[in-house]
Amino acid sequence: MSDNAKFNWEYELGNRDFSDYPFDFYEKRDFMAPFASGSAQYGAMIVCPCSMGIMGRIATGISNDLTTRAADVILKERRRLILVPRDTPYNLIHINNMKTITEAGGIICPASPSFYSRPQTMEEVAATVTDRVLDLAGLNLNTYRWGEEQG
Repeated sequence: MSDNAKFNWEYELGNRDFSDYPFDFYEKRDFMAPFASGSAQYGAMIVCPCSMGIMGRIATGISNDLTTRAADVILKERRRLILVPRDTPYNLIHINNMKTITEAGGIICPASPSFYSRPQTMEEVAATVTDRVLDLAGLNLNTYRWGEEQG
């Protein structure tokens, strides 16, 4: 989790609950982190939210921090890289970077909520994005599926 991600979490959610999760946090320049090497066998990486700056560095192969290095590793190992941009609108540079990443095997999944499940709360709206991203990562979720009856 980048410093900017921690800032966004606190700013947007009004808490620091991310520190309650039992995860290891790595420094931005810690290239000894296990996921900085293809031999670590991580199968998927999600960058959420993915800024257009990070996306541009990934698209051009600039591995100048742990996030971009890990993304480079995922792509070179032909594993699943999922980038979740929330910036809009896109300019041509953004679109070309998305095209480059897609051609390299990455998945661009904009943080665009869906409404066909008829979400009733802000959390349910956000879940339409997070559930889709986690599905793309290959996680088996019990979530709304198109064509299924809602209970």
